[in-house]
Amino acid sequence: MAGPLPLGEPAPVDGRLPSDLVIDASTSFSAYLHVPFCRVRCGYCDFNTYTSNELRGAKQEDYASTLITEIELARRVLSDAGELRPMDTVFFGGGTPTLLPAGDLARMLTAATDAFGLREGAEVTVEANPDTVTPAVAQTLAAAGVTRLSIGMQSAVPHVLAALDRTHEPANVQTAVEAARGAGLAVSVDLIYGAPGESLDDWRASLDAALALDPDHISAYALIIEDGTKLARQIRRGEVPEPSDDLQADMYELADRVLAEAGFEWYEVSNWSRPSRVSGTADNRSRHNLAYWRGTDWWGFGPGAHSHVAGLRWWNVKHPAAYAQRLAGGESPAAGTERPDDESRMLERVLLLSRIREGLVIAELPEANRTRVAGLIASGLVDAGAALGGRVQLTLKGRLLADAVVRELTD
Repeated sequence: MAGPLPLGEPAPVDGRLPSDLVIDASTSFSAYLHVPFCRVRCGYCDFNTYTSNELRGAKQEDYASTLITEIELARRVLSDAGELRPMDTVFFGGGTPTLLPAGDLARMLTAATDAFGLREGAEVTVEANPDTVTPAVAQTLAAAGVTRLSIGMQSAVPHVLAALDRTHEPANVQTAVEAARGAGLAVSVDLIYGAPGESLDDWRASLDAALALDPDHISAYALIIEDGTKLARQIRRGEVPEPSDDLQADMYELADRVLAEAGFEWYEVSNWSRPSRVSGTADNRSRHNLAYWRGTDWWGFGPGAHSHVAGLRWWNVKHPAAYAQRLAGGESPAAGTERPDDESRMLERVLLLSRIREGLVIAELPEANRTRVAGLIASGLVDAGAALGGRVQLTLKGRLLADAVVRELTD
């Protein structure tokens, strides 16, 4: 399970938004639907997820109905605030959303669409474990309005999957991709690099296997050791080696080169996309994740989910049982809320926008900080041509040292 929730102000029991909150109708609106169930907890994972013996009375079979109750609450709250907007993107994340019956996911999507509307051409993504995707599942999701499947491949190398405690059959990744393609869905595959015992050759094998699937989008994330996880304990006891920063940097550079040669273009530090040769879609970037990086509005449904509307943030209680109890009692599941000050919002804006290819507008920086861009260009961290056009865009070296760029551009 994830660590403690953030500190903040108590959230209103009825979930109402502050009366002085001004919602911009032109800002896009997204929905994140959290499904917190997993068959097995991966050793590296600190997400808010639960295996069957951790549910303490919460029932997977009741979950869709419970989450739909929060959707109904959200519609009332946003309607009272004077602004209902159709959803531009929807994302089912987890956990493993496809542990639920596909019909339950379809019901949740239908409820959200009925409540808010779904903009024409909206992106609707479901994360999936390869072992849980069949042609019937994919067809049901597509019929409900899902447009994109994000498949947790992580690695093609058995000993790397074992180090990550991933239990899926590697062969089922291709089966899941074929099922998604057969239903007309766009396909993304997720990879993780830097696992204990993984070599550069292992990582190249995973990249090659991912490309052989002909996906529209690839995410490649460096393994991060999170406090409280099984993997962190194993490293602390000396049972497995800690990931090497230098090796992870080599792996990132390899990924960027191999993916570029295959026609993929980076658009965020850990994400690459290309025009689809199957669906014909011109832009296969994850529009939902771009909504986060651009700081637009979204409502996060489910235990531990976070929301952001017009600068206001709030987060739900973590455990599925507590979440269900709140909603059954007619209360909001929100546990806390905050409105970051201007300084905090600027820091976050630099942190997020500097990570995406379109970059950060230099004029948005405090005037005293703008002169620092020249030093970042001289250090090879920021692209000189983009800076001349008024934006901070990271070079390959800058992507490897993105946190250092943020520190330099902020106080």
